[in-house]
Amino acid sequence: MPRSAFSICVYCGSRGGNDPRFVDAARAVGQWIGEAGGQLVYGGGRAGLMGAVADATQATGGRVVGIIPQSLVDREAANRACDELRVVSTMHERKAMLAERSDAFLALPGGIGTFEELFEAWTWRQLGYHDKPLGMLNVAGYYDGMLNFLQHAVDSGFMGQPTAQLLQVGTDVHSLLDSLAAGAVGSRGDVVPPSSVI
Repeated sequence: MPRSAFSICVYCGSRGGNDPRFVDAARAVGQWIGEAGGQLVYGGGRAGLMGAVADATQATGGRVVGIIPQSLVDREAANRACDELRVVSTMHERKAMLAERSDAFLALPGGIGTFEELFEAWTWRQLGYHDKPLGMLNVAGYYDGMLNFLQHAVDSGFMGQPTAQLLQVGTDVHSLLDSLAAGAVGSRGDVVPPSSVI
């Protein structure tokens, strides 16, 4: 897939966190997307890591698509500077649209919303609802504890190693994004998430 066609869904915090490396990493991801002539698809907020990745994408020539439920527009301070801002009715609709508009998924540091979105996309991949690559950028060891627990789930017999290996984990922005771009398959709109039929 040409990098210019690459559209990536980034899950990340609406807060900036306590370590400046988190914001630096979000900006580096946005810069990579912009310099590649790619498209960021994300949750539509303007604060925290969400705002940092969106601003950096646009500053370097990339396109930004924000998707946010109406109930969160005021609470999360929607990013009106998005090239395309879609306001939807429900979280299910938001997550389905994020998936449909993307060629790959990447998690940056974040809270329970970021965890939930990543795990849902990972589950959809494992169940065959899509065949798009998933990545986790482990900035400053943020996800070390989670990764240890995931290995514990494998060791305990609740998750197979092939499922664990569906998630690409890296600490370098460029190598991880290059890998996700190289592994992206299919076209936008080929995801049929289970939540879309609830």
